[in-house]
Amino acid sequence: MKQKLTMLLVSGALLLGFTVPAAAEESDGMRIALVGKSAGNAFFEVAAVSFKEEALRLGAAVETIYPEAATADAQIRILEEVIKSHPDALCISVNDAAALEEVLHRVRESGIRVSSFDSAPEPDSREIFINQSPAPDVARVLLDAVCEITGGEGEWAILSGSGTASNQNAWIEEMQTLMEEEEYERLTLTDVVYGDDDPRLCTDLTEKLLKEHPDLKVICAPTTVGIASAAKYLQENASRCLLTGLGLPSEMIGFTGDTEEFCCPCFFLWDMKELGRLAAYATVSLIDGSFSGKAGDLLRLEDTEYTVLPASDGGSEIVLGPPVRITSDNIIEMADLYQ
Repeated sequence: MKQKLTMLLVSGALLLGFTVPAAAEESDGMRIALVGKSAGNAFFEVAAVSFKEEALRLGAAVETIYPEAATADAQIRILEEVIKSHPDALCISVNDAAALEEVLHRVRESGIRVSSFDSAPEPDSREIFINQSPAPDVARVLLDAVCEITGGEGEWAILSGSGTASNQNAWIEEMQTLMEEEEYERLTLTDVVYGDDDPRLCTDLTEKLLKEHPDLKVICAPTTVGIASAAKYLQENASRCLLTGLGLPSEMIGFTGDTEEFCCPCFFLWDMKELGRLAAYATVSLIDGSFSGKAGDLLRLEDTEYTVLPASDGGSEIVLGPPVRITSDNIIEMADLYQ
């Protein structure tokens, strides 16, 4: 029993009975379970704060829940409890879309509405995915950055998050496809490694990449945990290898610049607060029936109207917009936005 309670102790509250936070007293009874990939993922946590604020404004209480590890099994255990506690909706960023398919089907069959952002479940496992940006667009900006930093030729590697994360795998596959184009043909992708969004593992893998590939010019880390860990290792060890990817501005101050003392000339990120806010609005709209989540449907958030589009995986999605390029010129401004 002690082990079970430890496993279910998430985000400062027990999931047993779907404990509703004090703010629920101000809501009209709607309850949402917001499930992340893992605790300590700064990208998700910033979005989660905005999600909770927007949901509360709309009259819904949110329980933010993190698994004890960044694995499908840990998320499945949480979802089993979510089914028992039966909130009105679940919003999730999945660690493994295929592994969670069966349990998410049961979530939907129980009458719980299912939305997602950051990393999408399988098409039949969700009603709507709030997509940061289409995979080809993300792949293009990342590969263009690699090309720019290397001067268009040389060895580079990818330090990703989970090997089963649908978003990161899609970006990597698109980058590999783009490398067949003439402008990238002199780049050599030496390795793709997965740090499971664990800072210690990401650091170890950075060291391993440098030892195994002494001519490595760039590491591309499409994960906020991975890029921060790699930046620290590269700069502390005065490595000649440089860095780009997707990062949190507040974590990349001190590593970002275009002179020799900095390891990261540029990186990218979306408007994380708006991503969480949009996901909350879509989730509450699913609950109250004003939004279907089907292709062609419209969702208006203040002055912006979003159209539901067919997703490349056969499901439906709303696209937030392109990632922002962050350099020494705007990193302080961006960091202030996302405190």
